[in-house]
Amino acid sequence: MESMLNKLKSTVTKVTADVTSAVMGNPVTREFEVGRHIASGGPGLCWRIYNGTKKSTKQEVAVFVFDKKMVDKYQKFEKDQIIDSLKKGVQQLTRLRHPRLLTVQHPLEESRDCLAFCTEPVFASLSNVLGQWDNLPCPVPNDIKEYKLFDVEIKYGLLQMSEGMAFLHSGVKMVHGNLCLENIILNKSGAWKIMGFDFSISSTNPTEAEPKYTCKEWEPNLPPLCLPNPEYLAPEYILSVSCDSASDMYSLGVVMHAIFNEGKPVFQVSKHDIFKSFSRQLDQLSTMSPAVLNKIPEDVREHVKMLLSVTPNVRPDADQMTKMPFFDDVGAVTLQYFDSLFQRDNLQKSQFFKGLPKVLPKLPKRVVVYRILPALTSEFVNPDMVPFVLPNVLLIAEDCTKEEYVRLILPDLTPVFKQQEPVQILLIFLQKMDLLLTKTPEGDIKNSVLPMVYRALEAPSVQIQELCLNIIPTFANLIDYPSMKNSLIPKIKSACLQTSSLAVRVNSLVCLGKILEYLDKWFVIDEILPFLQQIPSREPAVLMGILGIYKCTYSHKKLGIPKENLASKTLPHLVSLSIDNNLNLNQFNSFMVVIRDMLSRMEAEHKTKLEQLHIMQEQQRSINITNSGNQSEETKSPPSSGSQIDDIFGSTGVNGKENGSAATASQPNRMSLTLEEKQRLAKEQEQAVKLRNQQPLAPQTIKPAASTNSQTKDLTSSLLSSMTSLNNLSMANTARPAPAQGTTIAAFPTSGPMVGSMGAPVSNGFNPPMGFQAAGMGMGMRAAGPGLYGGMATTSSTPNFGTISQNHASVGQTHRAPDMSALDNLFTSSKPKVTLNQLGPAATPGANSPWLSQYGSGQNPQTQMQGVGGAPAAGFGMQANPFFSPQNFSQPAAAPPNMKHGASVNSDLKDLFG
Repeated sequence: MESMLNKLKSTVTKVTADVTSAVMGNPVTREFEVGRHIASGGPGLCWRIYNGTKKSTKQEVAVFVFDKKMVDKYQKFEKDQIIDSLKKGVQQLTRLRHPRLLTVQHPLEESRDCLAFCTEPVFASLSNVLGQWDNLPCPVPNDIKEYKLFDVEIKYGLLQMSEGMAFLHSGVKMVHGNLCLENIILNKSGAWKIMGFDFSISSTNPTEAEPKYTCKEWEPNLPPLCLPNPEYLAPEYILSVSCDSASDMYSLGVVMHAIFNEGKPVFQVSKHDIFKSFSRQLDQLSTMSPAVLNKIPEDVREHVKMLLSVTPNVRPDADQMTKMPFFDDVGAVTLQYFDSLFQRDNLQKSQFFKGLPKVLPKLPKRVVVYRILPALTSEFVNPDMVPFVLPNVLLIAEDCTKEEYVRLILPDLTPVFKQQEPVQILLIFLQKMDLLLTKTPEGDIKNSVLPMVYRALEAPSVQIQELCLNIIPTFANLIDYPSMKNSLIPKIKSACLQTSSLAVRVNSLVCLGKILEYLDKWFVIDEILPFLQQIPSREPAVLMGILGIYKCTYSHKKLGIPKENLASKTLPHLVSLSIDNNLNLNQFNSFMVVIRDMLSRMEAEHKTKLEQLHIMQEQQRSINITNSGNQSEETKSPPSSGSQIDDIFGSTGVNGKENGSAATASQPNRMSLTLEEKQRLAKEQEQAVKLRNQQPLAPQTIKPAASTNSQTKDLTSSLLSSMTSLNNLSMANTARPAPAQGTTIAAFPTSGPMVGSMGAPVSNGFNPPMGFQAAGMGMGMRAAGPGLYGGMATTSSTPNFGTISQNHASVGQTHRAPDMSALDNLFTSSKPKVTLNQLGPAATPGANSPWLSQYGSGQNPQTQMQGVGGAPAAGFGMQANPFFSPQNFSQPAAAPPNMKHGASVNSDLKDLFG
C-alpha cells in the first residue's frame, strides 16, 4: 500500500513539475488557469494539451503548450526552424474561422521556455484515440484508453473533414499540406476539428478561378518537425514537387483508411530513403490489391480507392465527398443539422425538435450527451423554443445516471423551472415529475422542483391546475413528508376552496383521496376531515368526492376514524350530505352504505367496551363482598384513629402507604387525595374521636375504660350490621333523603367510574383520570325524578357513608347508649330483588318504534344521566335530531322524566330514520 501511495505521489509531483516548468512565465498564465495534462496533438504530437479555465469568466478552455526542451538536441538553426514552423501553423489557425477548424480563444504566446495558446475545450487528438500515445501523461488517461469511435461518429467526422477541406479549397484557396490523424482534434463535444497549418500553401492567384500552388521540395536533412508527415502525403508531392487541392484529398483518403485500420496508414514510409519508398508506393497504388481496402465499409470502399488514385484528376473533390451516399445516415444528418442550427428560423427548429425524439434512441449515448445535449440546452435562452426542446432534454435525462444528470443537465434546467410562460413548460415538467424527483438532489427538489409544482397549483390556467392535481398522486411517494404536510396539502386545500371551477374542486378531492395513504392518521383526522366541512359547493361530484375521502380514511388499515370522531363529527356531516337534493338514488344509496357501515362498527366497538366494563364491575363487586366479610372480622378490636381513617379511605393510610396487597387488589380504583387533604381529614377524624371519648363537663362518676370500649364496640357492630343490610338492599325507585347538615366526608369509592352520556368518565376534581364512583355518589346527591339514573338505584357491596354528622349539641352524651336512628335514616328498608327487565319504568303505551326501543327505558342507565354531556333520548322529538344540530349535545337542560312520546314525535322519528 505504501509503495502505491509513493508511486501516486511521484506521478502527481512529476505532472505538477511538468506543468510548472512548461508554462511558468508564459503570458498565457496571466489570464488562464492551467490544469492537468490530458492529451497531445499537432505535428509529431509535439503539443501538450492541458485543460484550463479563464480567470475572469471561468470559461473552460484547452491550453496547448510546446516545451522548447524537446528540441534541445538540435542545433540553433534547426531549433529556430522548428519554432518558426510551429508559430506559422498557430498564426494561420488563428486567422481562419470556420466551424470545422479548431477555434483559438487566445493567440500564441512565447516565453523563454515554451510556446502556448488557448483553444476551445478539447478531448484529444484523433491520433490519441486510435492508439498513438506519444507525449501523453503517464499513465495514459482511461477515457482515452477506452475510447471507441461509433459508426455515426466516424461518418459525421469524415463529413466534417470533407466540409473543412471544401472551405479551405473553395473558400480561402488554400492547401492544408499536412492533413493527418495528429492534426485532427476531437473537441469536448466530440466534433472533429482541423489544426496544424504549419505547411499550408496559399494560392498564388486567389482571384482567378484556377488557383495555383507552389510546392517546396522535400529536404530530408531537416528535422521531422520541419516536414509534413510523409505517410499521408500524395505521391506527386515528393516525386514531382507539385501539389494542389487533390493532394489534400489523397491525404483524406489515407486518413479514412487509417480510421478503419486501427490508426495505420496505407503504406509505411522509410524516412531514410523517402524517394525509393514513394516510388514503390506508386507501383502499389497502380495495382492496388483488394485486400488493402478490405477493412473499409463496402459503401465507401470505392470512394476511398478513388481518393488513393495515382492520378490527381481521378480523385473526388471535397464538395463531391460531402454528397456521398455514405454520409446519408440519420445520425450523421441529425448532427449536421445541429451544427447549422443557428442558421434556421423558429419554425424550422420547431419541426426538427418535434421529430428528434424518434432519432435519439438510435444514437449512441456518448454522442447524444456530448454532442446533442449541449446544442439543445443552448436553445433555452429562446423561450419560444423551450416547449420543443425540453421534451428532448428530459428524454436524454432518462438515460443518464444521476451523477451525469446533476453535472450535465440540472444546471441548465434550474432556470427553466422558474419560467411560467409559455404554459407548456409547466405541463411538460409535470408529466416528467417522477424523473425530476428521482434524479434531482433533495436540496434542489425543495428549492426548484416543488416550488414549480406549487406555482402550477396556483396557475391562472384551469387546465394546468387540473393536470397538476392529476399528476401529483403519481409521484407523492417521492415527496418528503414535511414538504407534503406543510406545503403541498395546504396548496391543494386552497385550490379546492378558492377555485370557481368544478373540475378543479373535484380533482382536488380526488387528489387528496389518492395521497391519503402517504399521510399519518392524526394529520388526516385533524386537517383533512375538518376541511371537508368547509367546502361550500354541493354538486353531486363534490359530494361523492367528500364521501370517497371519508370512506378511504374509514376503511384504510393504517388510518381509520375513531368512534368518538364518527359519532360527533363524521356521521352528522355525512347524514346531512346524504339528503342533499342534488343526489340521485344511486348516490344516496352509496352514502347510506357508508353510514350504515360506520354505525355498525361504532355500535359494535362501543357495545364491546360496555360489556367488558360490565364484566369488570361484576368481578369487582364479588371481590368487594368477600373483602367486606374479612373487614367485619377485623373491626371487632377497638379501632384506633389511624385505623378509622383507613376504613374511610380504604387500605391506604393518611401517608399514602398501602397496608396490604389484598386490600390493594380489592380497591384498584380508589379516589386519590393529596397529602394535605388526607392530613386534614385525619385531623378532623381524630378530633371527632376525641369528642366522643371526652369526659362530660358536669361531675359524673368515672366509669371503667372498658365501658367506653364497649360502647365503641357496640357502635362498630352497629355499623357492620348496617353494612350487611346494605349488601342485601335491592334497587329502589324511591328518592333518597338529603344528606344531614354538617361536615361530610366521602367514603369507600366503588369499583367502577361514573360514565357520562357520551361514554367519557366524569372527573371527580381530585384525580381527573378516575372519575366519580357511582356507588359513592349515591348518598351525596339529591335524586332527580324517579331516581338519579332514570328510575334505577345502584347497589354497592361496601358501606356507603354519605355523611357523618358532627353536631356539637350531642358532644357531651358519650356515656349514653349509642343512638342508631341516624344511621337507620340513611338507608331505606330492604326490598326483594328484581330482574333486569323490571328495573326501568314501564313503556309508554303506543311507543313501539324500534328506534324508541333503542333510546328508551331499556338503554344503559348511564346514558341517561343528566347534566353531564347531553339530553335524554326522549327529548329528540322536541329539540331536533342532534346529528343535524350537534350543538344540542352541549345543552345541560334535562327533560322531565315523565315526558311521553306524542304522535308528532313518532312522526318526526319515522321521517328521519324510516
